[in-house]
Amino acid sequence: MNKGYKIAVVGPIPQDTIITHKNEVITKYGCVSHPTIALAKLLEGKGEVIPISNIHKKDHDAINVLFEPYPAINKSGINSEKDQGTIIELNFIDQNNRLEKQLANMHPITAESVAPFLDADCFVFVPITDFEIELDALKHIKNNSAAKIIFDAHGTTTYVDNEQKRLRKYWKDREDWLPYIDVLKMNLEESLCCWFEKDYSDVHFHDEDRREHLDDFAANVLNQGVTVLYVTLDSKGCAIYSKKEGTIQKDFVASVPVKDVIDTTGCGDSFAGGLAFGLTVYNDPIKAAHYANTLGSRRTQGKGFDVFKSLEETEAIIKAHYHK
Repeated sequence: MNKGYKIAVVGPIPQDTIITHKNEVITKYGCVSHPTIALAKLLEGKGEVIPISNIHKKDHDAINVLFEPYPAINKSGINSEKDQGTIIELNFIDQNNRLEKQLANMHPITAESVAPFLDADCFVFVPITDFEIELDALKHIKNNSAAKIIFDAHGTTTYVDNEQKRLRKYWKDREDWLPYIDVLKMNLEESLCCWFEKDYSDVHFHDEDRREHLDDFAANVLNQGVTVLYVTLDSKGCAIYSKKEGTIQKDFVASVPVKDVIDTTGCGDSFAGGLAFGLTVYNDPIKAAHYANTLGSRRTQGKGFDVFKSLEETEAIIKAHYHK
């Protein structure tokens, strides 16, 4: 492994108040924090991870303290000048499903926000709401950098209503974004929001067995410039779509099993961080899924960030599960 990898993680660092499915209350900084710390452990001595986020001024010192123990984190992308950050409340009704409120909104990430970091190998975008990332930020990277762009569709399929409830929505302008995304990541519910044009505001739209749309959806996405599509299937694993010599190839990578799920908040963000590591270091979609599934599974194993392990320990988990 060469030294000097640079991975930028872009999105909010919200103040999260989480009520778990076991009725425990957890308060912590979320979203970007999960993949940033996970990647910092994997990249220690081998590169750096750069969180790019807009936050409240009152949170800046605490976020610096949170990231301080990790020498691989470059904190220069954290900005509180606008004094606009994110505050989230999550109430889990079961292990995977939750009611969400957003009480404060981050100032959007712009082309200016990413401009100082165009020498990064990879940008992984993990927005949680539809207004947090400006399309011009992706265009600026694509036009001025060789960096790979990984994008999580969670934000573009989520909006906040007048009662501060976070709800699902159809990604109407998807075709404007796809030409500027190299790797698109989402869960099954979000894939439905990308493919079926309907109103999601009145129901919790989730059917873990509804996958008949995925092949057609993947073909549409890949034909618009995306090179790899990952669709996570909760505890089962992830479906991977790519093109090989013009033909769409479909793969499946099973999840890393865990005995007891403590907190699933940040699993998707952690998964995205694993993709960023695997694709940056190995440029291999299957290996990337191994890292992604491992970081996602590790996220479930506790309330804090100590769930993430060193590169050596993480690769031991991968070897034990995927290379028996």
